[in-house]
Amino acid sequence: MDLHSIYDASLERGAANFEALSPLSFVARTAHIYPEFPAIIHGDLRLTWGESYARMRAVASALVQRGIGKNDTVSIIAANIPEMFEAHFAVPMAGAVLNTINTRLDAEAIAFTLAHAEAKVVLVDPEFSELVARAIHMSGLTDLLVVDIEDASFEGGHRIGALTYADLLAEGDPAFDWAGPAEEWDAISLNYTSGTTGNPKGVVYHHRGAYLNAISQIMTWGMPHHARYLWTLPMFHCNGWCFPWAIAANAGVCICLRHVRAEPIFQLIRDEKVSHFCCAPIILNMLANAPAALQAFDHEVKAMTAGASPPAAVLEKMEAMGIAVTHVYGLTETYGPSVVCAWKDDWNALPPDQRATRKARQGVRNLGLGDLMVANPDTMVPVPADGTTLGEVFMRGNVVMKGYLKNPSATQKSLRGGWFASGDLGVLHGDGYIELKDRSKDIIISGGENISSIEVEDVLYKHPAILEAAVVARPDETWGETPCAFVDLRAGETASAAEIIAFCRERMAHFKAPKAVIFGPLPKTSTGKIQKFVLRERARHPEQGGGSAAATQDLSGTTA
Repeated sequence: MDLHSIYDASLERGAANFEALSPLSFVARTAHIYPEFPAIIHGDLRLTWGESYARMRAVASALVQRGIGKNDTVSIIAANIPEMFEAHFAVPMAGAVLNTINTRLDAEAIAFTLAHAEAKVVLVDPEFSELVARAIHMSGLTDLLVVDIEDASFEGGHRIGALTYADLLAEGDPAFDWAGPAEEWDAISLNYTSGTTGNPKGVVYHHRGAYLNAISQIMTWGMPHHARYLWTLPMFHCNGWCFPWAIAANAGVCICLRHVRAEPIFQLIRDEKVSHFCCAPIILNMLANAPAALQAFDHEVKAMTAGASPPAAVLEKMEAMGIAVTHVYGLTETYGPSVVCAWKDDWNALPPDQRATRKARQGVRNLGLGDLMVANPDTMVPVPADGTTLGEVFMRGNVVMKGYLKNPSATQKSLRGGWFASGDLGVLHGDGYIELKDRSKDIIISGGENISSIEVEDVLYKHPAILEAAVVARPDETWGETPCAFVDLRAGETASAAEIIAFCRERMAHFKAPKAVIFGPLPKTSTGKIQKFVLRERARHPEQGGGSAAATQDLSGTTA
């Protein structure tokens, strides 16, 4: 502070003119203004904002009474149910840090997460009680408070804890006078990466970033007040892309969904007048290929999707169905989506295939991200905006993580030169929009030429018989490596490997086309992302379960 400046000498920061940014303020405001408005729908359960806020405060109060405070970790493993939503507010209201755990992990991975996070409390959905019981035993944590969530939408499971969520509610004060964070840099949540090449890393979010990205989601998506949001995206994934906090700011409605299936999704869209939902591209593909009888609804629906670029063919189908798709991009380390394909009205005049191609770009930074660039990963020099020069995607700003929990070397490696290094490879177009070409580990280098697996996949999805597709590198004695396609065909459809290879060669440079095709279901993560690390192993060793059928066509003599 420059005490000689007229703007600093007598103008001091205090409680009257400064408050640390926190998304907890959203729910307090909405409950005050709209206490009678719907907040949560879960089957027959209906909760208003006033009721849900009282429940959050009661849980926070009970946690504090049990000795939980600042920087204590409270874990939860649950489906998209009301208690999962409420935990996003109740836990930080107690000053603690929320750790949402991936429900698809095995007991060993959950045990690692609980131990590494030094969890003091874990809230357990009955669907995962047996799994979590094994994990707790393996974790070595002896003083962990286990709270059983009882939920009517799941039949089964058994109690493994000392008390229930209802007991916790009864212990607490629904009028609890909670306090926000002293510093907006304080941790609000802890999210673990997938850990496909080792132990997962704990990504730490702060209150400021959660506040700003939640607001950014509303603004960049153009969400109207009181949006009706369907939880097709797991809340354990990047805290549901910050949408628990965004829906509170929006005074919207959380429509819960335990299992992501086409039939209940379309039913809820119709019955509950869903206006918005988020998901991975693979879920869009599932909806696009659902029976036509399920797809009937008569109001506008908007979907936000992230991950690999949605195939243009899928985007065209969603548009024809009446679902407007917004493509976003981000990572766990950037609070979920921090880049958006901001739509321009003049693109509406383009033919459907060209609109889909534009929409498949990752886009530009959202309101919360400070800066975005594609640059040489070694020199950090930005690539030219020519749409072809490949570089790594870098981000910086308030919606970049604090760092990796108890992992300074990984933090230093990712946060370097004033930027977060994403590990994603892309290009910069002349209009300033970025387009991903691959993860750095997924790019295929064949005979010295870079091949984007995403580009090949986009062509594969145009084949009428293909339901799902993924492309990875396969070792090749001549070219180093060549593209290997994994495809799952639509029910009742047939196609040979030679036919699929020829289809690709007709639509792209021959050296980019797959040299092998392996048929069968594709392995996926809990968020719908295809597990390419599994496919890479299958491509290297097709004799060890590479698929129901495989075929290789020798095209080594053709490079163009």
